[in-house]
Amino acid sequence: MGRLAQTDGLTEIQRDILATVREFVDKEIIPVATELEHKDEYPAAIVEGMKQLGLFGLTIPEEYGGLGESLLTYALVVEEIARGWMSVSGIVNTHFIVAHMINAHGTQEQKDHFLPRMAAGEIRGAFSMSEPGLGSDVAAITTKGVRDAGGGDFYVLNGQKMWLTNGGTSTLVAVLCKTDEGGSTPYKNMTTFLIEKTPGFGPNPAVPGLTVPGKIEKMGYKGVDTTELVLQDVRVPADRILGGVPGRGFYQMMDGVEVGRVNVAARGCGVARRAFELGIAYAQQRTTFGKRIAEHQAIQFKLAEMATKVEAAHQMMVMAARKKDGGERNDLEAGMAKYLASEYCKEVVEDAFRIHGGYGFSKEYEIERLYREAPMLLIGEGTAEIQKMIVGRRLLEEYRIAE
Repeated sequence: MGRLAQTDGLTEIQRDILATVREFVDKEIIPVATELEHKDEYPAAIVEGMKQLGLFGLTIPEEYGGLGESLLTYALVVEEIARGWMSVSGIVNTHFIVAHMINAHGTQEQKDHFLPRMAAGEIRGAFSMSEPGLGSDVAAITTKGVRDAGGGDFYVLNGQKMWLTNGGTSTLVAVLCKTDEGGSTPYKNMTTFLIEKTPGFGPNPAVPGLTVPGKIEKMGYKGVDTTELVLQDVRVPADRILGGVPGRGFYQMMDGVEVGRVNVAARGCGVARRAFELGIAYAQQRTTFGKRIAEHQAIQFKLAEMATKVEAAHQMMVMAARKKDGGERNDLEAGMAKYLASEYCKEVVEDAFRIHGGYGFSKEYEIERLYREAPMLLIGEGTAEIQKMIVGRRLLEEYRIAE
């Protein structure tokens, strides 16, 4: 391991966890990632290995069977996993966001019911905000949850959701709906429902009216399933409203997304670091004009720029995670970290691709996969434009001048 992307001040436990994950990535993920990605095959054996390592319960409190680790620990673990194969980090990310939301906002009954099985990896989570045609405009969602007029403490859900990571393989989905309860503004009449389902595609046998049509075909981010979710008169008990009270869904989801943005930054750091490793190794192997291309000044300049971006993104991601762990508001830092890491990831991957020359275009080389994966980070958990809007607004709050 080189000197880039090191993190000061880690505990011995954190260092041990990262060493274990790094070894797992090197032995169990990197050797098979490209083959599985080209087949668009779900990495079942890798997921089972992560269950055995306890990674699905990494941040879940010890009282529920988890390891009770910090967001920083989780982000550093995600960075290592994404270095091996970004799709695998997506499998744990959505699970982690749902677990975080339940732990932070759920009722005691919801915590007792879900968190122990989530920590064991028996329940795997997905969350759903977006809808077809809406993009980042969360306030414009149309999926509705209406209290059952026929009696009984149920809500009836109707609508169509989009871009669910783990939509098929998950067994628990946190779904954001409008309920017209809780307030008059769009942001106060949304509610998060926790829906338990069986894994698979098509009509769900455990939840009448719920359908996962199938995997969305993508240019990258393969292996992990990305899906739609169709709800037609799906009945959900009122006690499966996250937190037990309607109208709080938007703020619960934003809390989850804020954590998720640190995760996406960590993914960008991991992919960029792997691209740098591939680029600097190839530059020392490939010979042109009678010498290794690493000896050409143009390539050294490129490597220097790549390494600087890897280091800067990593440190920004660490700062954002530590802010959240310290109980401080971190939407400014999380937005900055997500924006910087995803943009730098794209640039580092492209430079590594250029270093590989024509071979970078060959599926035989790992950089080809990274080149298709990096663009997802530019739009996941909010586009670069959304991040800049969030950062800009927060800066104006922090530096507001007296009138």
